Amino acid sequence: MYRNLEECIIDLEKHGHLVRIKEEVDPYLEMAAIHLNVYEAGGPALLFENVKGSKFKAVSNLFGDIERSKFIFRDTWDRTQSIIALRDDPMKAVKHPFQNIGNGFGAIKALPMKKMSGVPRDFEEIQISDLPQIQHWPMDGGAFITLPQVYSEDPDKPGLMNSNLGMYRIQLSGNEYEKNKEIGLHYQIHRGIGVHQAKASKKGEPLKVSIFIGGPPAHTLSAIMPLPEGLSEMLFAGLLSGRRFRYSYVDGYCISHDADFVITGEIHPDDTKPEGPFGDHLGYYSLTHPFPVMKVHKVYAKRNAIWPFTVVGRPPQEDTSFGELIHELTGDAIKQEIPGVKEVHAVDAAGVHPLLFAIGSERYTPYQRVKQPTELLTLANRILGTGQLSLAKYLFITAEEHRKLDSHDIVDFMTYILERMDLRRDIHYYTNTTIDTLDYSGTGLNSGSKVVFAAYGDKKRDLCHEVPEELKELPGIENVHMIMPGVAAIQGSAFTNYREAQQELNSLCEALAEKGPVNSCPMMILCDDSKFLSETLNNFLWVTFTRSNPSHDIYGVNSGYENKHWACDNMIIDARTKPHQAPPLIPDPQVEKNIERFFAKGAILGGIKLK
Repeated sequence: MYRNLEECIIDLEKHGHLVRIKEEVDPYLEMAAIHLNVYEAGGPALLFENVKGSKFKAVSNLFGDIERSKFIFRDTWDRTQSIIALRDDPMKAVKHPFQNIGNGFGAIKALPMKKMSGVPRDFEEIQISDLPQIQHWPMDGGAFITLPQVYSEDPDKPGLMNSNLGMYRIQLSGNEYEKNKEIGLHYQIHRGIGVHQAKASKKGEPLKVSIFIGGPPAHTLSAIMPLPEGLSEMLFAGLLSGRRFRYSYVDGYCISHDADFVITGEIHPDDTKPEGPFGDHLGYYSLTHPFPVMKVHKVYAKRNAIWPFTVVGRPPQEDTSFGELIHELTGDAIKQEIPGVKEVHAVDAAGVHPLLFAIGSERYTPYQRVKQPTELLTLANRILGTGQLSLAKYLFITAEEHRKLDSHDIVDFMTYILERMDLRRDIHYYTNTTIDTLDYSGTGLNSGSKVVFAAYGDKKRDLCHEVPEELKELPGIENVHMIMPGVAAIQGSAFTNYREAQQELNSLCEALAEKGPVNSCPMMILCDDSKFLSETLNNFLWVTFTRSNPSHDIYGVNSGYENKHWACDNMIIDARTKPHQAPPLIPDPQVEKNIERFFAKGAILGGIKLK
């Protein structure tokens, strides 16, 4: 159980999980590039002891490996897991009272300490420009905080236990921000801080915000946990760190005595400035948009403070390990929240939010001979109406029959659905709705569409494993490759606009219809590079589901509407790059060359192979 970040670093180093880099490293692109290469190689956590332009050390890749993450929380993991399970299923305490006495005491010990007074003695006041100014990707708008714990309180019910602790990116420099006086606070829809700001704005008051950086690793994880309603992030931080959260109020702002750094400030009603661009977890830049600007009040740093950071980009990245940690800790929470749902898998390789796989139940009409999705459609609505799951664009959902399914076995899961899906009945759209803020495949910021592919019942088709003859020699199509059973990548000309795309796709669908039914290949992906798309499963998932908007980019052979329901014989998803989409993340080649010195034979990272 660590009291602070430094204790964690010492422990990791002692057990061979961390390497110190003593040579000066440039926070402009170099630190991020080193991190990305080490993460991809499955390497250790990194302590940068000499950050150019700052007196503070910086650490990254703490959570880059699931086993290392579990090692960090080894003393408190089981008890925290048990208490979350109790919160999800309180009947466990009734059925097994003696087994759960210890959990109750553990929860009491995790309660935040009675508030202390003043600024801790080992804190010094600094400025924003004193912090490590880490820029991750060439087109980023400036330096960003990537592991902040953003703290706000409910204006109607102030106090720690009604607070929200979230992880929203913070832009420290660049754009129109006044140096040392303003920073950008980017938060997406469905975030707790938005509720607090809305209440403050209604009162005509600024919202006081504190940003904690560092401290025990449990505090960082607490900021991203999708906790059950009523379970405070501050209580969870105490549970996972095995130590009560220590805090005080100074000038009306909450100050974490455990953090390495604290930034305090206010967000005023309707006060925004351009924030971004920023290389994000979908593998593209999120572009410049107006987001709340935070007027900086004071900035504090602990003596010998260490700056934690991560680098996001095309998955998998370190935040993939965060997702695995969350899944293991919360366990069966989704079953409690949505009865009938057995499993929901937010597919990391597709950027998490764009694509969901779900296993549900089908119990509505057991007396009917004809099996088709019924309860599954109700569950699909519940899933797409729940928290951040509601940001998904694609939902594949089925129910188990005759054999167990695992939504993490992507090829088997999709094969099972495609073998059983009736394309004239089982495709359901939601149009003009919300999607992830960071997803630029839609019609505007936060806006796009969704589609549900539901399947249940007997197998309807055998899927092809080789390119069907009907897909060869199609007009305007070349380099057809199989991705997985029943799914083919077809390469076309570059996308220009939707009017021309509709003409192209309609002609393609007509050509396929003339060749006769291609029942064995229900899904085709039109793309810019079919070799790349079919090369790996991750390429297929990333390109297809981050570059398409269901309502605009799904076409069908012999498609049409019956009573407003869209149906087809084969679907074609247009996953070509569109002009309105954000550019993908591409490393700077000169920086990649510069960091080779750290990976050379005999250098500190010499045992790690560069990608």
